[in-house]
Amino acid sequence: MNKGLIAIIVVVLIALLAFGQYVGVRNTLVTKNEAVKASWSQVDIVLQRRADLIPNLVETVKGFAQQEQTVFGDIAKARSALLSAGTPQDKIAANQQLDGALGRLLLIVENYPQLKSNENFLRLQDELAGTENRIAVERKRYNDTLQDYDTYIQKFPNNIYAGWAGFKPNEAYFAATDQSRQVPKVNFATPPAPAPQPAPAK
Repeated sequence: MNKGLIAIIVVVLIALLAFGQYVGVRNTLVTKNEAVKASWSQVDIVLQRRADLIPNLVETVKGFAQQEQTVFGDIAKARSALLSAGTPQDKIAANQQLDGALGRLLLIVENYPQLKSNENFLRLQDELAGTENRIAVERKRYNDTLQDYDTYIQKFPNNIYAGWAGFKPNEAYFAATDQSRQVPKVNFATPPAPAPQPAPAK
């Protein structure tokens, strides 16, 4: 066997090995990218559920606090932006605006004791709290899935094969905002009565 034939065989083997690795990386990227999409769809579902709850919550609060028009307008604007957003990045940005507007709405409740005891408001507030918990769970799951995809795609030589296959890093993460770090704490319980003062000494 002459050297030329050996060289050709070596080149063919290297090409087959590289192609096999490319196929393996591409298939893994497809799987991870689909996992990101599936995880995002779960986030989208709970964001939609919260958006559906908000009109009823706002209408209930309006019945007791009609003068709070600025907050109601901010909520309507943020909700509209969320429902009309087309990409995950746009929905994440709109969701952050809605977080802030909802926080301001819940602060209003402190000024209206009769609202805090309204049965309809309490039911909606409980539903919203449950939805917020679900959003937190799905948001973390989505961020973890996206981080796994981004880590894989940026490793060598995966980054080379990813470029050939048309895959790019995805930066559509949920990030903590200043508002989310300072979530207003709304106390729906009746404040305790003040402790009796000791009688002055005679």
